[in-house]
Amino acid sequence: MSTVLPDTGLIFHRYLRQTLRSRISVVFGLMQPLLFLAFFGPLLQDMPLGGEGDSWQTLVPGLLIQLGLFSAAFAGFGIIMEKQFGVVERMRVTPVSRLALLLGRILRDALQLLVQSCLVVAVGLLLGLRAPVLGVLAGFLIVGLLGISLASLSYALAMRVTTMQEFAPVINSVNLPMMLLSGILLPMALAPTWLNVISHFVPFRYLVEAVRAAFVGNYGDGTLLLGTGMALALAAVTLTLGTRLFTRAGA
Repeated sequence: MSTVLPDTGLIFHRYLRQTLRSRISVVFGLMQPLLFLAFFGPLLQDMPLGGEGDSWQTLVPGLLIQLGLFSAAFAGFGIIMEKQFGVVERMRVTPVSRLALLLGRILRDALQLLVQSCLVVAVGLLLGLRAPVLGVLAGFLIVGLLGISLASLSYALAMRVTTMQEFAPVINSVNLPMMLLSGILLPMALAPTWLNVISHFVPFRYLVEAVRAAFVGNYGDGTLLLGTGMALALAAVTLTLGTRLFTRAGA
């Protein structure tokens, strides 16, 4: 344990520098949520969405969760490329902690996700979003925990497959129904009863609802507390599982 923290910092800084040298990937990662803000947001302004807040307070929180789903969940692509070029094997035979090899990457992904989230909120403010600062910060906390959860599983899966052709279908097959059933774009209160019932088994729904509650300053009805608790539980479970699978892969 005495080497895990400094080794994690070393790996984090390595991949952070790598990310800063590849600004194009960061920019294009933002394209989808920004396009939804610009072209989909105005369509919702006069629609009754069945919840608290205006259309921007409904859409922007959902897009933050969507950003996590389609950013952190695909983090494993990078490690597949490193495996193919032998980078991972060379790193695993060094004295660096195997746990740090995972944690450093996850911290980079969480930071990248938070920076992208800040940009989405900034653009939302320009388009008409109004949200309390405390609520926005609470939303960022939930999004950060989501990023940690999904990046952990993404890296663990990437260590278990050999090609991108194996990795991408699995992620897409999970992400698409999760996005549709979590109410990212529209509240599930608008869905038919049967679909609304199914969505209660999707943990991301509670994260979306929690961030929306935070963005309207609703801190007291339990929605924010439930969503935060769900995010913490997801992070704890997936980080534990991801660490176990990652450190054992190729052992």
